[in-house]
Amino acid sequence: MMSTEKAESVIIRINGPVVMADAMGYANLGDQVKVGHEGLTGEIISLENDVATIQVYENTIGIKPGEPVVTLGIPLSVTLGPGILKSIYDGIQRPLHKLEEQSGRFIGRGLTVSGIDVEAKWEFTPVAKVGDKVAALSVLGTIPETSLIVHKVMVPPNISGELVWVADAGEYAVTDVVAKIKTDAGEKEITIMQHWPIRTPRPAPKRLPPKIPMVTGQRVIDFLFPAARGGACAIPGGFGTGKTVTQHQLAKWSDVDIIVYVGCGERGNEMTQVLDEFPSLIDPHTNKPIMERTTLIANTSNMPVTAREASIYTGLTLAEYYRDMGYHVAMMADSSSRWAEALREISGRLEEMPAEEGYPAYLASRIGEVYERAGRVQITETNGDVREGSVTIIGAVSPPGGDFSEPVVTHTKRFVRTFWGLDRDLASARHFPSINWLTSYSEYDVSEWWEGRSDLSWKDLREEAMGILKEDDRLQNIVKLIGPDALPDRQRIILETARMIKEAFLQQSAFSDVDSYCPVEKQLAMMDVILYFHEQANKSLASGQTLHHVIGLEVVEDIYRMKEAIGQTEIEKFTELKNEIEEALGS
Repeated sequence: MMSTEKAESVIIRINGPVVMADAMGYANLGDQVKVGHEGLTGEIISLENDVATIQVYENTIGIKPGEPVVTLGIPLSVTLGPGILKSIYDGIQRPLHKLEEQSGRFIGRGLTVSGIDVEAKWEFTPVAKVGDKVAALSVLGTIPETSLIVHKVMVPPNISGELVWVADAGEYAVTDVVAKIKTDAGEKEITIMQHWPIRTPRPAPKRLPPKIPMVTGQRVIDFLFPAARGGACAIPGGFGTGKTVTQHQLAKWSDVDIIVYVGCGERGNEMTQVLDEFPSLIDPHTNKPIMERTTLIANTSNMPVTAREASIYTGLTLAEYYRDMGYHVAMMADSSSRWAEALREISGRLEEMPAEEGYPAYLASRIGEVYERAGRVQITETNGDVREGSVTIIGAVSPPGGDFSEPVVTHTKRFVRTFWGLDRDLASARHFPSINWLTSYSEYDVSEWWEGRSDLSWKDLREEAMGILKEDDRLQNIVKLIGPDALPDRQRIILETARMIKEAFLQQSAFSDVDSYCPVEKQLAMMDVILYFHEQANKSLASGQTLHHVIGLEVVEDIYRMKEAIGQTEIEKFTELKNEIEEALGS
């Protein structure tokens, strides 16, 4: 129930989504407030004497000075508990289907809806026993949230003590008390449901180094520029370069347990496509609907700009909650540029001094706040059991005109260690994923994990492939001036091998039943075949064969077709292909 004790606080100024109210000296910075007669949701972002500056997360058209402002006394928070998965929220965790039930197709103002269903009953099974010593994040019981995910009811992060009562197995609502813990401050009742402020990172007991890759099945990512579990990654690219499709591929194929997809300020038609496609997608790892392990946050460009700013933090908090249960979570943010534009608009409304391109001076620190919440953590129970979870952040960046020197991209590069730069020329040439192998990079050392996958050395193969691609780029500048025929055969074979790497390896179809996903064993075998051809071709040229003869062999076409012709588990066929290369080149 909303308190009316401080109803004498009233609006004194309105500037779009920014509202100022007086007589707010009793409130705290960051408090959630209800604004106007309709009770619009807002957050205090500045306090000066008794005047509070509030950013409102709903449309402020029609409100006027003199209307009441009431603080709820708590920071803007999300509701945590079973029911998050399979849900589609707006930027402040209001379920869209519940909003539609209340106001129809257009979201009404002042609607208050719980982030999870408080009336639904869940099958709770206790795993902790009376008398157990429990600490923050200790698991008290489990709930089958979906057919893929078991929800773990945990002790809140700020509580520890002795378990003095735990509910029997049975059906409970999220508001029901399922445990009581004796602490130094007295007895605490624990419900299935928790609340957590979105701008406060959930504490991580122990951070682990990001040395295990997040396998995506996309060759240009896994092989050349791997992302680590718990890593921070960026996908910058201009309009039409494939950011959204790449994120869809990552959501579909990555070896993570849970996907949190935040559509932040994207066009309505793009978000509609996501909302239409995701519920119908089948998880290729389990053959069950991918929504069984997914939650979507939809905040399109025509929604209130301040809610766009909050949506990223909402998604992060949900991701951290499942991380604490011991799940590996990937949070997709599409796109952080629209989020930064929301910061710019709010800053302008506040009449703050602008920095480069009108963005606020604190843009870099805000971007850092987001990406530093990525991480791989280890949680140890009081009985010694250990579980591991991670949050991997993948942020799309949409620089105007594809300009990677603009502020959002340059500041993002300071805080991410994997950078997948999308290239307009590659996209125009229908080369997808259009990740440019010369501007992209990954600073994560995952070589130890790769060495256990196969007898082949990922590190050596990757270094040789990158060397050929870089030499190809240098030679292409010469070719533009004098043509390829002026180059010696040993350099022309580099051009041919580089083309083979680009077209037979890096290019990958998201719509192919065979090639949409490529396991790491197949990736190693494919690159090994290409580099073996390069080695044997050089030997053949040295023995007197002509370049025309070498690149005209039928086995060359077999190499180009291998990504489709050889199945994901038919690794032995790559050995046969190498034998064909050796026989054809006469080595």
